[in-house]
Amino acid sequence: MHKFFSNAIVVGGGPCGSFTALNLAKLGFDVNVFEEHAEIGVPSHCAGHLSVKGLKSLGLYPLPSEIVENTFYGAVFHSPKGKRFYVRFCSPVTCAVNRVLFDKYIAEMTEKIGAHYFLNSTVKSLIVENGFVKGIIARRGKAEERFSAKVVVDAEGISSRLLRQAGLSVFNRHMLVKAVQAEVENVQDLETDIVEVFLGRDYALGFYAWLMPKRNGKAKVGLAAKIGNPRELLQRLMLKHPTASKKLRRAKILQISFHSIPLGGPIPKTFSNGFLTVGDAASQVKPTTGGGVIFGMTCAKIAAEVAYEALRKNDFSSDFLSIYQKRCNKKLGSDIKFMLRIRRMLDALPDEKLDDAINFCTKIGLDKALQSFDDIDFQGRSLLRTLWNPRMSVILFYFLLSYLFANH
Repeated sequence: MHKFFSNAIVVGGGPCGSFTALNLAKLGFDVNVFEEHAEIGVPSHCAGHLSVKGLKSLGLYPLPSEIVENTFYGAVFHSPKGKRFYVRFCSPVTCAVNRVLFDKYIAEMTEKIGAHYFLNSTVKSLIVENGFVKGIIARRGKAEERFSAKVVVDAEGISSRLLRQAGLSVFNRHMLVKAVQAEVENVQDLETDIVEVFLGRDYALGFYAWLMPKRNGKAKVGLAAKIGNPRELLQRLMLKHPTASKKLRRAKILQISFHSIPLGGPIPKTFSNGFLTVGDAASQVKPTTGGGVIFGMTCAKIAAEVAYEALRKNDFSSDFLSIYQKRCNKKLGSDIKFMLRIRRMLDALPDEKLDDAINFCTKIGLDKALQSFDDIDFQGRSLLRTLWNPRMSVILFYFLLSYLFANH
């Protein structure tokens, strides 16, 4: 039987929304989750490249074997002219997951605890009374229904419809990149335990391209860029990049998807009366690499804890819910600020510097230094420990951060 009143409503059944609901349900909340699609995880957009340490910190590792498509011990970087730089570790640092199965896994755990999912349910608007968000209006089939709650958590992704209704600013659209992700077969000369990163403004202006092998002989290839048609850029990468084309020229695209990634850091305010926002909706994404799963799920857990405290105090005011943003800033803030500075430097880095940079990284033994670099989600504090020379060039930062593109 459907409950039209609950302690909490979560909008969006992706990993951040489901993880919010999972933690709310663990704390005893009566939770309704609304997902606009007919099936959790479908359609899938993300490459599903996640850090092992990040998953462990969330209590999600090891994952069921059917979810994990591959594990990786490092990466190789390719410059626009085909020069290479390897980074390899002694144990797996990242894994590729099937995002459809991963999303379903989180949702199934959440349902088992008692949260209720409404699929094929599009949230049309918030219910706002006396300045407080009190629930949502959802379209289910041809009918629109009202669902009330003490707190609404927005995990709808970058749509931003609900943010505006809650009176909050949206992410910086000038810092948005458009991404394409494809699954391919018949790839040549794959190193199955290494992720490949392809750099160059002609292929991915303002970001990079990637190639992730799967255990079944297939691979995931994708890129993101500030300007240009992602599909055309992917074709250019596969056919013209001096290194990528040797691997991908004969590859067959089996499926392809498109999505956008906000790189401007979290929105200025992530809360209002009776309302919190998590994940891509809050732009809780690494500005350097576009990874948002681990960051978003970390904030989702914080959101659940704050909502629980609000329920106990019966205080869902903006003044009380502001502790959500304070705790997120304490957890992620220094890293976000650091990565935003690096993002600005990366955007100004011309292609002609990249080949010299790879030679430089090899010469100073950066590959050996990175073997002790274990924190690929919270980059700021780890970089400060790793970089012994504060005058090392911005080019060095580029390669450090390009490697750390896990949980894209």
